[in-house]
Amino acid sequence: MDLRQLRSFINIADCGSLSRAAEISRTSQPSLSLQIKHLEAELGIELLNRHARGITLTDIGHIFSEHARTILNDVDRLKDTISSNVRSPTGKVSVGLPTSACRGLSSRIVQNVAEKYPNISIHIVEAMTGTLDEWVQLGRLDVALLYNHKAFENVAWTEMMVEDLMLIAARGSPVLLRNAVTFDELKNYPLVLPGKTHVLRQVIDRIAARAGLEPNIALDSDSLTAITNMVSLGFMTIMPHFAMMDEIARNEMGAVPIIEPTPSWRMSVVVSKRTINARSSKAVATTLAEEIRSMVESGIWKARLR
Repeated sequence: MDLRQLRSFINIADCGSLSRAAEISRTSQPSLSLQIKHLEAELGIELLNRHARGITLTDIGHIFSEHARTILNDVDRLKDTISSNVRSPTGKVSVGLPTSACRGLSSRIVQNVAEKYPNISIHIVEAMTGTLDEWVQLGRLDVALLYNHKAFENVAWTEMMVEDLMLIAARGSPVLLRNAVTFDELKNYPLVLPGKTHVLRQVIDRIAARAGLEPNIALDSDSLTAITNMVSLGFMTIMPHFAMMDEIARNEMGAVPIIEPTPSWRMSVVVSKRTINARSSKAVATTLAEEIRSMVESGIWKARLR
């Protein structure tokens, strides 16, 4: 039994005529008839009723027809899948990046995707993790980088790394001479932190509540630009090193590890299962994960890979 025999049988079944089926198959009637005879001989049954008015299916022929159609449809789908994967991914992919990672990552991911997949266009969305998480679940974002992501049925994710949060202060602050500060000592420094809905703030508040400690949170701000400006005026903040990487490189700020305990969060690359461009979204997510891994391995991004 082979696919040619199955197609010939389906053509005959649909046409109800050997001559018409031969025209569609672009073969001779004797050749087509011989294919079906060999098929019936192999199965040990008659699939067709042959009479003066044409050809009809036997009862077992109807059953065989259903299975043959399924097989041929599966073969066609397989061809389409392979063909689709050979072609370069195309279309628009929206990528959500949290504020603390957007500055250092957005240009890199756009450049890398442009080099690997020139037919994909990237739309970068910057927002807090909670907002990004909601949007990727709803399919408003195709791909996102999320902190402390929780499992939901509408997304697929790859946990990338664990990133420690550090005390950030302006150049010249005495605290930058320290090798580390304890979490309890945060009560001694005026902090500007994101609001209570932000994942970073939730990490800090959760540790403080468990340990019975009270960091000195002087101001709330959900704007990284505003937080950066306030640090330059003498406030301090708690952020990952990566968020203030440019300021630290210019020696405008410094970062001090926090210990006993060390606040940290997990980072995951997340793909919406509701995306209308699954293949391109997966390609972008893979590129994003590869870039993050490369940056961590090279020391640019201070984190621990999972």
